[in-house]
Amino acid sequence: MSFDGSYSATLSPSVSESFGSHVLSNSISSLSSSTTSRPSSNNISKTYRQASQLFLTRRLPEALSTVLPLITPSTESSNVNGSTEPAPVARASRSTRIKVWSLYLTILNAILELDADEGKDAFGTQEWRTICKKVRDSDVWEEVVQFGYHGVEGEVDSDVVINLATLLLAHAKSQAINQKRLENYLASSSTPNLDISKQLEATRSPRLTSRSRRSHSKSGADTPRDLNARVKILELYTLHVLLRNNEWDYAREFISSSAVLDEERRDAFLQALQSLQEEQHESERKEREEKQKQEEQLQKDIEEARRLRAENEARERRRINEERAKREGTEIDYGIEDTPSSSGVRNKARSGSNGSALSRSSKSSKPSTPKEKKAVARPGLGARAIMILSNLRNIIEQMSATFRANPVLLMRLLAFVIGVIVMFGRKGVRERVRQILGTGWNKVRSTAGMGVKVSYI
Repeated sequence: MSFDGSYSATLSPSVSESFGSHVLSNSISSLSSSTTSRPSSNNISKTYRQASQLFLTRRLPEALSTVLPLITPSTESSNVNGSTEPAPVARASRSTRIKVWSLYLTILNAILELDADEGKDAFGTQEWRTICKKVRDSDVWEEVVQFGYHGVEGEVDSDVVINLATLLLAHAKSQAINQKRLENYLASSSTPNLDISKQLEATRSPRLTSRSRRSHSKSGADTPRDLNARVKILELYTLHVLLRNNEWDYAREFISSSAVLDEERRDAFLQALQSLQEEQHESERKEREEKQKQEEQLQKDIEEARRLRAENEARERRRINEERAKREGTEIDYGIEDTPSSSGVRNKARSGSNGSALSRSSKSSKPSTPKEKKAVARPGLGARAIMILSNLRNIIEQMSATFRANPVLLMRLLAFVIGVIVMFGRKGVRERVRQILGTGWNKVRSTAGMGVKVSYI
């Protein structure tokens, strides 16, 4: 049975009229239900333009709140199985869907680049932490798959995958989830089909169902633009994500066996991988050298500190030993030692006095005249003063010589004098000394009185 015009002509006018009215009513009802259940493409585009304008003016909270209704499913609407329906953006056209998800991911990247204080002021502490945790824990990838692509990871548009991988490369704590998601996407999406003749034949065939069309263009790699997007995904996966996970050998093996890359791109990828590995080795070598230099400098500083401490300790020991030797060799009981100079002066003075006595005795032994019989007059007041001054000068010279020979003695004397001055500078000490002297004087006076009485008796 064919579905051309001959079949409809065999129907009676009443049957054909009732069938046509039935199909028309069903189409109108389905159209009205679809328009009421899903937002129009114009509304999505309008909301997208508003959110873009808010983002360009750096009004991030308003931009995020504007785009969220497009990518968040309604909690009230659910299908027969009870699961939540996808977000409104899932029913939009491919270009609109890519624009909305790319804008959302760009807003998230700008939010995470804010300072902590600035982000908390703009969004609040709790919401700021929730947004950061969603991106850093890579939960945003699952959000995009579930809300925008019916939970099918291979259905995600390649441009959205690129933005997701780039966002997680910049802000995720670990690249393990990023690597796993990219591997799942590359495994679930079909390989590129660049045969133009087959594509034209497929478009001419009227029997190509909508399901086969969706499966045929599922990967979105049937055009040169989509092929470039797939190459970009491979670049992110092999030259960034795998390298962050230290999978150098696997990245080289994946590039060599990839069917998407031609010979020129494969050589470029391998050369870039080799350059990155050399840079990493060079940076590791410089880091090791810098660490070794720091350790050597730290060891030198420790040895220098030890040497200085040993020198200081030795110098302190020498000083203590010298002071002990000086103290033991020149220590006296608060007196002045007999030095050779002072003993020589006293010997000279003694010999001089003896000589003068001998000369006087020799003179006295000579026969004297009546004038010599007179008594020798005592020296005058001036001669006595000169003698006292000379004796005082000799004492001062002896003390200066003693102090030069033993400076510790001078220090002790000064300390003693200062101590006495300080001690007598206190009122309590003065009163105590006055009391002791008064008590002693009273005892002496009473003892003297008793002695006078005994002698009198």
